[in-house]
Amino acid sequence: MAGLFPPQERDGGLPVEAELSPKAASRITREAATQSFDNAARALNLDWGTSFDGKPIQRWGEALGRTLVERRQKELEAFEKGHRPACKENEHELLVIGGDGGRVQTREKDEKTGSRWKEDKVLTITSCLKGDGKDKPPKKLLTTCMATVQNASKFGRLARLEAEKRGIRQAVEVIGIHDGGNWIDPLWEEHFGCHQRIPDYYHAAEHLHEVARAAPPSDETAAGRLADDLVTLLWDGKIERMLARLRDFAAHVGEPLEHDPPSHPRKVLSSNVGYFEKHKGHTDYPAYRARGWPIGSGITESGVKLFGKRVKGTEQFWNVTGAETILALRSKWLSEDEASRHYWLGWPPTPVAA
Repeated sequence: MAGLFPPQERDGGLPVEAELSPKAASRITREAATQSFDNAARALNLDWGTSFDGKPIQRWGEALGRTLVERRQKELEAFEKGHRPACKENEHELLVIGGDGGRVQTREKDEKTGSRWKEDKVLTITSCLKGDGKDKPPKKLLTTCMATVQNASKFGRLARLEAEKRGIRQAVEVIGIHDGGNWIDPLWEEHFGCHQRIPDYYHAAEHLHEVARAAPPSDETAAGRLADDLVTLLWDGKIERMLARLRDFAAHVGEPLEHDPPSHPRKVLSSNVGYFEKHKGHTDYPAYRARGWPIGSGITESGVKLFGKRVKGTEQFWNVTGAETILALRSKWLSEDEASRHYWLGWPPTPVAA
């Protein structure tokens, strides 16, 4: 315990503020980023011989998280004034950028929806070695991530900042893979418009399974064969042929009615025609495979789940500020780069509210 806190803390007292050494800051942020504050306190007590409950760990953890959020905001403001952030000079053969949303339960209900659930938006940036376009698949090298409960506009600006820090300007090739969500496409156009975006192939294939279940005839055997046929067309890049069949199905059942539920065949078929028409210019999967690119967003989906393990749960309620600070801590913890692993070791002892 020596060296982690001033003398009064070593005796078990909890002053209003405590100076955390880099080692103590590193350990507290690790525990706060990976488990509940009460469990974090138990883990620290076993190692340090202390008797903390979850409250001081929460206050320390959130205070340390605020330093990350504040630093990130300063970096964003500087970047938007024309100052590029520092990044390594090595060229990435391929940089893959992904974005998706999870859920956080807040203490206060949204005035418009009446729901406590708020979206946390997750970014992953992965360096890869390209495949050979044949038998050798792309190889993942290193992933960093960022998450925030801010709106899509702020997320987009932060995403560009993180991409700059990862060396997007030096990368030989840059692509984006996502599920085609409504807020992601405008974000990509604004901040990464010169780079190829790819709708996640497996999400697109699932859309076609929905079509097959909704299209006539509706028996299970026919739906299975139809799904196989449509997915094959998607895999082979025959998008216009696939779309023609979808339009025929939609025309057969008719236009959706206002009172139709989302699961009604008219709604399902109409929405999926719209989805593939919107993305048909980005679904040339044979060309992407030939270039050695990945076509799935599994890394990003995994990232959403990993953030959710810490902040999502029916018994977890967050205020927005607290959620933001813990997401910032977890971003550091989940990122695989050396700077993230050693960030707190270079952090000077500073009074932090406890």
